[in-house]
Amino acid sequence: MNYNEAKTLREERARAHAFAVSMLQKVNMTSEDRASYDKAMSEVDRLGEQIKRAENGTSGFTSNYGKNPWTNPREHRRAEAFGRYLRQGIANLTTEQRKLLETRDLSEGNIPEQIGSYSSLGYFVPQGFVYDVEQATKYFAPLMDGSVVRILETASGNALPYPTSNDTTQAATIVAEAAPVSTQDVTANHIDLAAWKLSSGLVKLSMELMQDSAFNLEAWLAERFGERYGRGLEGYLTTGEGPGSGQPSGLLPEISASGATPVIAQGSSESTGGSQTGVNSIGYSDLVNLEHSVDPTYRRNAKYMFHDNTLSAIKRILDKFGRPLWAPGISVGEPSTINGYPYVINQAMPQIAASATTVIFGDFSKFLVRRVKDLSVRRLDELFIVNGQIGFISFARVDSRLIDAGTHPLNVLSQHS
Repeated sequence: MNYNEAKTLREERARAHAFAVSMLQKVNMTSEDRASYDKAMSEVDRLGEQIKRAENGTSGFTSNYGKNPWTNPREHRRAEAFGRYLRQGIANLTTEQRKLLETRDLSEGNIPEQIGSYSSLGYFVPQGFVYDVEQATKYFAPLMDGSVVRILETASGNALPYPTSNDTTQAATIVAEAAPVSTQDVTANHIDLAAWKLSSGLVKLSMELMQDSAFNLEAWLAERFGERYGRGLEGYLTTGEGPGSGQPSGLLPEISASGATPVIAQGSSESTGGSQTGVNSIGYSDLVNLEHSVDPTYRRNAKYMFHDNTLSAIKRILDKFGRPLWAPGISVGEPSTINGYPYVINQAMPQIAASATTVIFGDFSKFLVRRVKDLSVRRLDELFIVNGQIGFISFARVDSRLIDAGTHPLNVLSQHS
């Protein structure tokens, strides 16, 4: 991270934002004032992207495939075998290379196993390739970056019961000397996590590029797979309808099923003095009401989640005291906030419209994503050969559930009907 550059950019962004707020705070904004505000906020967004590059060292996904030291000697040989498999197919692998891709052994922390019922169904891939797919997935689905939802990796896809407990009605009590201790049972239950198969879909590549040793085929495939998994997971983890539909259980259906009472938006007219309603806007009081619908215990680690267009609308809102709801992070590494809470952009969230559920708030670490650790990749030699192309497809397995024993760590804001 370039600390000095990041610090300078954050100071520039703070000045641009202060100017934008001065326009927004005018009692009667003219068209020129609105244009000045929009220009200043565009500068805020532009500087925000520069800050990301300065602090993260990249403007997007960057492959590290093959650059990291191998923690297991077999991984180097597996990577070599995997690259040869991608470029030349299964027929050109040696027996040892084929075995490396078909199984993992006890020295690698897994019991000997094989994907599928026969050896050509799918193949274990090198750790570096899996890592690159994960990094690309995180870039296209920020809720998977490890700081939002809780991610549980398992070696296999067997059904997994996960315990839940609601002990909120119990508290420590004073006990007199030599007096008996009262019994306070813990209420326990569990949720079941499955492992639904997710496919990247077909990725086609010309034979000329595959034969070009200068072309980083592994990194290119990892980015394509990661991008597709990212967009797919963002949708399923937000609106997935659960086991009955053969999908993971998404955030919105899980919160609804938990019994949490949604907060209904009343709109931003309280701040603007205009005619906005809860059908077409979100107000300061709406967000405050949403925050306080979640227990203080969960507000300690709380975040907002919404669509980027919803963020754009919230940036234009002032509280009752004329202060903006959105505040840029000032210190290096400090996140921007809404009402003092960090937020996550999720493009699978509904946008502002009548009856739409537009905002989630609370402790997202209580939303559990189960991911089977290993990834399988298939090369399809014949399907597109008439066009001089080879197809690739990969499979991953995931599931998700909300850990809610009745205390509702997450709640939602819904627009008025």
